[in-house]
Amino acid sequence: MAEKAPETIVLMHTTKGDIKLKLYNETPRHRDNFIQLVKDGQYEGLLFHRVIKDFMIQGGDVTSKNAPMNKSLGTGDLGYTIPAEFVYPKYFHKKGALCAARTGDEVNPEKASSASQFYIVTGKVYRESDLKQIEKQLENALKQSIFARLQAEYRPKIMELYRSGNKEELAILRDTLIGKTELEAERRKDETKLTEEQKKTYTTIGGVPFLDNQYTVYGEVIEGLETVDAIQNAKTNKQDRPTENIAITSVEIL
Repeated sequence: MAEKAPETIVLMHTTKGDIKLKLYNETPRHRDNFIQLVKDGQYEGLLFHRVIKDFMIQGGDVTSKNAPMNKSLGTGDLGYTIPAEFVYPKYFHKKGALCAARTGDEVNPEKASSASQFYIVTGKVYRESDLKQIEKQLENALKQSIFARLQAEYRPKIMELYRSGNKEELAILRDTLIGKTELEAERRKDETKLTEEQKKTYTTIGGVPFLDNQYTVYGEVIEGLETVDAIQNAKTNKQDRPTENIAITSVEIL
């Protein structure tokens, strides 16, 4: 049996302290991209430009270096994206997870990742009753996405019936699509259920379960969560930017 390849360890020095991260081998495109950016010195001097307590800390905007306080940040990138690499439910949004930022579904249905922007999850601890509610929300979101996809697939037929004013056939088609949605959602119901490991983690360590399977998780903090907490507790302005700059001074591969 072949030996498991060692995971890449990265040490990020910030003005609030150090954060040691490991990058997952199961997300090779994100791992290799992050390593290359580190080697190129891309992260040196960039800010944690978006910080939301009990949610996450975000950095990697390439325009944030030495950015004046009135500069709008969050859109700076390197001009390419990385295809999503979901390894779910093995890797999820627990506290300390390293994840790729991205643009929204409306312009990015493939959920491709930003080249440089990342976030580290802080999140919060949930009660079991909260997680049951989240599972219900995941189920509803799955049904909505299935129904929207079916509507798009049947759009020519729907438009034809609209133009002809055939309300009876439209109602039959709508009921058919609802039925197809329910059947597919039932087949895919495991996607809306949290694993025992997720439940245990979210009720003890904490995290952000509603982001699961939506953004690529490609690493995690193995030392320095106190630094992450120091950053998330920073005072921020209305744009969620710390009022005193918190910068990445350097990053090294160990």
